[in-house]
Amino acid sequence: MNVGKAEAGIDITSVVCPMTFVKTKVALEELNDGDVLEVRLNGGEPVQNIPRSLKDEGHRVTSIEKLEDGTYRLLVVKGGLSA
Repeated sequence: MNVGKAEAGIDITSVVCPMTFVKTKVALEELNDGDVLEVRLNGGEPVQNIPRSLKDEGHRVTSIEKLEDGTYRLLVVKGGLSA
């Protein structure tokens, strides 16, 4: 199931908090506003905290999908929160 097309993607399944968010934030900094980043992450703390932190930073999480291997696929639009 293809939820959307991403301009870039990162896999942070081997990274531990708080570096998971740091790596996600750095990847977003390389994109233009409106671009989509696909993040592959683990359940637990990462899937609970990263979407919330991204929203706090002004980005828009468009989907969180659990994959067959137990990891998650998150799509986030850079700077997607607008008035």
